[in-house]
Amino acid sequence: MNRRGSSPSPSRLAVPASRSIGLLGVLSLAGCLATPTPLAPGLQGSVGWPHHGVQTGAVELPDHGEGFARYRSIGGFYWGQPALVDGIRAAARRVSEDLPGGPPLLVGDLSAQYGGKIDRHYSHRSGRDVDLLWFVTTLDDQPIQNSSFVQLGQRGEGRIPGRGYVRLDVEREWQLIRALLTSPHLTVQWLYASGVVKGLLLEHAAKAGESPELLARAQLVMQQPLDGLPHDDHLHLRIACPVESRTQGCEGGGPDWSVIGATAVALDTAELDDGVAEELAAW
Repeated sequence: MNRRGSSPSPSRLAVPASRSIGLLGVLSLAGCLATPTPLAPGLQGSVGWPHHGVQTGAVELPDHGEGFARYRSIGGFYWGQPALVDGIRAAARRVSEDLPGGPPLLVGDLSAQYGGKIDRHYSHRSGRDVDLLWFVTTLDDQPIQNSSFVQLGQRGEGRIPGRGYVRLDVEREWQLIRALLTSPHLTVQWLYASGVVKGLLLEHAAKAGESPELLARAQLVMQQPLDGLPHDDHLHLRIACPVESRTQGCEGGGPDWSVIGATAVALDTAELDDGVAEELAAW
């Protein structure tokens, strides 16, 4: 069972045997969860699957920057692929510029410097995952700094111990998702979030007049895990395999949303979830 602030179980994200035998064999020769060695000179970047992989060439997210700060001052894991780190920084900066005066985005764990298993998580092993705490407001809609993995209930409301009740800052949260989905730095593979949060955000986006293409993309990538915790206490971003990594050992980096999304635009967005997790979970 996953712990709060952790990533979903991979039982629905199992590695297809035909695609994994060669890579896993090489990883075994290289020490399984060790950095790729001269025995596997072609492996670099994000190597393997998010729940069974390593990474090279990682960069560290700074302690803080424009619009963001680390959630953990000590004991965290803040290394990721350059595309992920650049994308987080750019998206946080964009939110702070578009909606000035609010608190920074709190960024949870990414991965260890060389990847592999880390505390609190089943995935987060190959530099493509990050946990992002919610933007929140008081119940009278004043933006305040989130300070924990706060669980949000049916109305997007929750309680921070010692600070009282808060509500999802739907406007800022949507701006963050919008920035990620349109980022020139990364391609979003999944945004794990509870069904309640997803509904609130999509309703806001539709009322704000977002394009059908962006709404369809958000509808597809925002999913509540089927067999893990519902992700009602944070947003889990997973990026697709960077282009340069796709021939160097990165696995499980699809599906190609640029193709699927074009078809999805023609569908009723209220129906996009039907079967989507079942059909696409193998990625």
